[in-house]
Amino acid sequence: MFILFLSAVTVFAGGVWRYGYVQALDQVAQRGEADLTLATDRLTGQLQLYQQLAVLMADHPGLAGLNGAADVARARVLLLEVADKTAALDVLRVDSAGRVLATANGTEPDMVADQPYFQRARQGALGEHHGINAVTGQRAYYFAAPSFDGDGVFSGAVVVVANIGRVEAEWRGARPAVFFTDDDGVVFISNRSELLFWQQRTGGGLRPQTGAMPDFAMRQTGRHEMWLADWSPYVPRRALHLARDLPVIGMRAEALIDVDPARRLAGLQAAVVAAVCLAFGALLFLATERRRTLALANARLETRVAERTGELSAANAALRREVAERSAAEAALKKAQADLVQAGKLSALGQMSAGISHELNQPLMAIQQYAENGALFLDRGKPGGAVQNLERISALAKRMARIIKNLRAFSRQESEPVTRVDLAMVVGSALELSEARLLQEGVALEWHAPPGPVEVMGGEVRLGQVVVNLISNAVDAMAGRTGKRITITLRRAGGQVFLDVADTGPGIREPERIFDPFYSTKEVGASEGMGLGLSISYGLVQSFGGVIRGRNRTGGGAVFTVELTAAAQEAAA
Repeated sequence: MFILFLSAVTVFAGGVWRYGYVQALDQVAQRGEADLTLATDRLTGQLQLYQQLAVLMADHPGLAGLNGAADVARARVLLLEVADKTAALDVLRVDSAGRVLATANGTEPDMVADQPYFQRARQGALGEHHGINAVTGQRAYYFAAPSFDGDGVFSGAVVVVANIGRVEAEWRGARPAVFFTDDDGVVFISNRSELLFWQQRTGGGLRPQTGAMPDFAMRQTGRHEMWLADWSPYVPRRALHLARDLPVIGMRAEALIDVDPARRLAGLQAAVVAAVCLAFGALLFLATERRRTLALANARLETRVAERTGELSAANAALRREVAERSAAEAALKKAQADLVQAGKLSALGQMSAGISHELNQPLMAIQQYAENGALFLDRGKPGGAVQNLERISALAKRMARIIKNLRAFSRQESEPVTRVDLAMVVGSALELSEARLLQEGVALEWHAPPGPVEVMGGEVRLGQVVVNLISNAVDAMAGRTGKRITITLRRAGGQVFLDVADTGPGIREPERIFDPFYSTKEVGASEGMGLGLSISYGLVQSFGGVIRGRNRTGGGAVFTVELTAAAQEAAA
């Protein structure tokens, strides 16, 4: 009987372990997808900086012509300065035949006509390619931007060579283990250097370039793919495998998430269940023995009752402690949910970082030029010109301070209660944060600020996050379309204030699901987000006692309306 009971407890604990392990894997997979998204966003963002550099340098006047040795020398100085400031491996000026006219570091051959990136640029498009640099032996990513003469004829290209080793240096060794494979299945980029140039093998897994194939096994646990391998001390031996395609850079991102914490958690749950079952069985056994003893010795009844009462009191105290622990866990969960909202806000700042850095870099370059010109005016005895330059420097510094102030206000975690907020000022701050992306995407903005403040009941930072989310979603919805326009209007009706954000995109396919968490109309593998922006905005607006709605416009596109209580109406109530 005792052996049968132990067998039943073992089977039950095994089932609990299996269920707990699968549930823990779901949570590990969610965190892993978020980490993989951050890694892909970081890589594509860093490479896009070099892509934009190639586009900007393609029409630089210092690279036009290059008819003589003096022109070539000046162009080389310019290219070397650009390469030093941007940490590019090399910057080339190539003519229409593929012949290198000027180079910053001389890491490429004199003719690049047969290179894929140049052939693509010759067709008038932006060329991209990756490979091993022939001179330095380093991994490189190439961007070639075409340039045209006054008649629109292809006159050459500017090639920017990005050093992949420098790009990945910032996140080498970070968790989880992430690697990016090209179309040939070769690991070209990774935060684990020991996996570089490993080849994907048929049936899953990787194999090194040379040497024996290390041990590897793949199994399916629930809906998750598990890899079991002994590749490196810094690569988990038992890992959850996640992957997604990155058509933007022509690679496939893959991550190996350590599942040992999930196994330990499942083991702990199974151990607790087994201990409870064994304790319950022991209690049953003791109760049986107690009854037999009571039948034999009636005189000891009161003693046994007292002992049993003490055991029940201890069990009751243990249950109370467990209830307290569960309450603490629930409070921790609520805090984690609040942290997720803040993390979503910081993730949005990360996506806007390239545009914001551009917005700060332009005034900095202008300040430098004005300062140098002012010094020249003073040397020539023209203080009037120097004063004008100083006034321009002051205006640019105020603009930079305003941008930084908006960033700091947007990124802080607001916990104050609902107060009176100027909604027009909130919209203006959100537009300043989004201005760089609107210009980059070619989106026209129609917004007429009211002559005075429009006060509503809400939180300034949280309302700013809602407006930024609505503008960002509108820009994403209009991607790849012509005639992009965002119209923002403020109107009053009774004691309510309405904020409308309308776009000229394709509209809302499923309006009833638009505010569901993780619902997104973006393509699989896109790096714009996980479908939480509108869901978070919905919760924030509700916390102010307001309502947010989304609908399709009659003339095409979508419009989102945020309804809030006017501050004057709240005061009267």
